[in-house]
Amino acid sequence: MARAFSEIAFTDSVNSMQTGMYGSHQAYSKFDLAEERRDYLGEHEIAFLAERDSFYMSSVGENGWPYIQHREGSKVFLKVLDEKTIGFADYRGSKQYISIGNLSVDNRVSLFIMDSSATCR
Repeated sequence: MARAFSEIAFTDSVNSMQTGMYGSHQAYSKFDLAEERRDYLGEHEIAFLAERDSFYMSSVGENGWPYIQHREGSKVFLKVLDEKTIGFADYRGSKQYISIGNLSVDNRVSLFIMDSSATCR
């Protein structure tokens, strides 16, 4: 997902900081050079997700503040539905409905999924 990641993360202000202050822009410019956008899940990502039993999901409220929620279940609760869709079992929680409320206004989320045993993400 190199180029898609680059389009999301490396905004003009980030590129300015990388170029001017910290000199890391050249190291990360390889993401922009990818021929294919890769905004889909490949075999590596699908295999990684199949082994996970928890993740963090971030949404943004109407006030502009992020809300991060931990989700957990067995290894089968997180499932790749197709190359652009990840589904998960929604177990009954605190009934605050913060994520679903945020999603009713802005349907974007960010998932942080890591392999804590291998210390990688």
